[in-house]
Amino acid sequence: MDSLDGKRLLLTGVTGFVGEALLQRLLVDLPGTRVLALVRPKPGQSGEDRMRGLLRKPIFRAAGSVEDLVPSRVEVIEGDLADVPELPDDIDVVVHCAGDVSFDPLIQEAFETNVHGTRRLVERLLEVNARGERTPHYVHVSTAYVGGRRRGSVPERAVDHTVDWRSEAAAGARVAERIEEDSRTEAMLRRFLREAERDHGRAGPLSVAAGAEERRATWVRDQQKAAGKERGRTLGWTDCYTFTKAMGERYVEEVAAPVVPTSIVRPSIIESSLVHPYPGWIEGFKMAEPIILAYGRGELTEFPAAPDSVVDIVPIDHVVNAIIAVAATPPPLSEPRYFHVSSGARNPVTFRGLYEHVRSYFTDFPFDSSPEILPTWDFPGVDKVERKVAMGERLTTVADRLLAFAPRSERVREAARKIDTARGRVDFARRYMDLYKAYTEAELRFTDDNTLALHRSLDPADVELFGFDTSVIDWEQYFEKTHCPSVTGQMRKYEEIRRRRKQLESTGPRALTPVDPADAPVLAVFDLAGTLLPGTVVDTYLTLRLSALNAPARVQEFSRIMRNLPGWIAAERRDRGSFLRSLFRGYADTDLGRLESFIDDVWAPRMLRETSSDALKRIQAHRDAGHRTILMTGDVRPVTRPLAALFDEIVCTELEEEDAPDGTRRATGFLTSPPLVGESRAAWLRRYAEVNGANLAASYAYADSHSDLPLLRAVGNPTAVSPDVPLFRAARAARWPVADWAVSSPTRRLRLPQQVLVGTD
Repeated sequence: MDSLDGKRLLLTGVTGFVGEALLQRLLVDLPGTRVLALVRPKPGQSGEDRMRGLLRKPIFRAAGSVEDLVPSRVEVIEGDLADVPELPDDIDVVVHCAGDVSFDPLIQEAFETNVHGTRRLVERLLEVNARGERTPHYVHVSTAYVGGRRRGSVPERAVDHTVDWRSEAAAGARVAERIEEDSRTEAMLRRFLREAERDHGRAGPLSVAAGAEERRATWVRDQQKAAGKERGRTLGWTDCYTFTKAMGERYVEEVAAPVVPTSIVRPSIIESSLVHPYPGWIEGFKMAEPIILAYGRGELTEFPAAPDSVVDIVPIDHVVNAIIAVAATPPPLSEPRYFHVSSGARNPVTFRGLYEHVRSYFTDFPFDSSPEILPTWDFPGVDKVERKVAMGERLTTVADRLLAFAPRSERVREAARKIDTARGRVDFARRYMDLYKAYTEAELRFTDDNTLALHRSLDPADVELFGFDTSVIDWEQYFEKTHCPSVTGQMRKYEEIRRRRKQLESTGPRALTPVDPADAPVLAVFDLAGTLLPGTVVDTYLTLRLSALNAPARVQEFSRIMRNLPGWIAAERRDRGSFLRSLFRGYADTDLGRLESFIDDVWAPRMLRETSSDALKRIQAHRDAGHRTILMTGDVRPVTRPLAALFDEIVCTELEEEDAPDGTRRATGFLTSPPLVGESRAAWLRRYAEVNGANLAASYAYADSHSDLPLLRAVGNPTAVSPDVPLFRAARAARWPVADWAVSSPTRRLRLPQQVLVGTD
């Protein structure tokens, strides 16, 4: 590679997989080269800082220290493809590695990066050429799949199509804008709001608003992705990625090739290295890794590929070696040269062959020591796999709906785990079937005559270090000894993290840290019904209210509750405050003195018996640690009397009272202020912390309902206690501890007070 000695190369995409590998080879194995890297700064981090961080990776150690490399061999020009800065005149080669490589990008982002980004870079390159000091060689890294959904041999030349990149890029931007506008129509906004109210109504209006906007944004992204995919497919490409890469190529052919020497390198599916910088080196997950790992975990029971279809894989070091050789061999003007870096034409591996190699590896080195979980792929065809995935989607949907009616328990939470796992597998299968279906069905052979000729033109002394003839790859050795061990090594570490996370779920709340009196106060907030005490506010209300009534009045009141209960439950899902107001209207004309006596003499012993001993111990542990304990409940104050001694603060619903003519204090049936529920709990807590100087980041909260999510999110140490399924899922997603303090009654089941059952005073 003597022809590159003393040359200055501009690289884009050096923080990506191909760019990083190329930079490493240039610095380690071509010491006579100098690199100018286009690097995008990030908030609080300059482009040069990012480059220095990159050069500290282990694969760059052989090139020397960061101080030796920057700026003597590596210079950074800050910018990105959205705003390419002016380039210096002494550039010999430009290698454009940057691009949007997602298979399902937003249509506007794919055009912005793969077409407009390329355009801006080429425009700056042509400015350098126009100044006349040098004529740079432009190397454009594309993909072999720009050929589209054709079959048979794909030659190394320009793709035959008449699609205009200008009109398609403009149309893509308009489509994305139209989708954004459509998401804001009255009908769509009502739909998003209705769905958000169904899921978050109990938490409060801000939670509903956030949920509605999240749904709108998700809908917009999904539609913009689908628009790009379908436009690409209607024009003959597999997806938006290959479509926009082809449009970028056409721009290069029209604008760059007539003015500067232009080469286009088209790798197929790039995977881990064969030799350099070491066998199995890979950054992140590429196309095959998610499928390999899902198979090894037993989560992918079938795949929609024809067993004899070729999966065209090439190791990253072969791609880099080819780019280096291409960069060293500029073509004549107006004669762009094309190079397929691929394996399928001369050393093919089929999907069945890949499956057998992966299965062999996991048989010898299984996850969790369970080779029995490995599924057997029969390759039944796309249609059968599609029907199987669709059936899985229907079953998980039905199971999830049924789960909504189940009482809370560890068994229900375990069922939710299993449903979530099953849904994850089905969603995974759906996603990868939709993404890769066109690739698995492709019957392509990327001819690599130009690439092979270039390889054979290497100096014999360079072949071992810089060769890229993919026919030498032993696929059994590569997959079973190199690639699979590399990608699963990362996943085995993640699996250990997952096991620890599950252990955290089962071990309950986190250990407490005592507070120094000089530090800001730490709060410990506890919900009551469903958290400390089994049952619901309806259970408590029935027991307390009916105790004050004679037999006929008890039956009448109980009948009122039963008549209104369905409507109240529906109202509770929308607005828990309204539900509580309706329920507590039944306290009208209650003798509060008699009610308090009943609570102290009769209700308190029963309440303390039913309160979880684990919960009581946790409250005492917070008190011992010097934390300020707060009981926060939507129930009325008399209910809290038995627990008053355990808490520094009790926040509850206050009944309005009046003095009756007989000298008693009686409830009016109204409240003195709105019930503290949902978002209002979090607002109260933040205000309390502000007034008292408390440290919410170090504080704790315990609650059982999805409506308490705002409260739990307000503190640094939340715990979901005997949670309902929505809260359980939110806790798992946020990696919060889950505790089970319930001692008897599940929620949503009314316990009929003995007074009603016997009908006597």
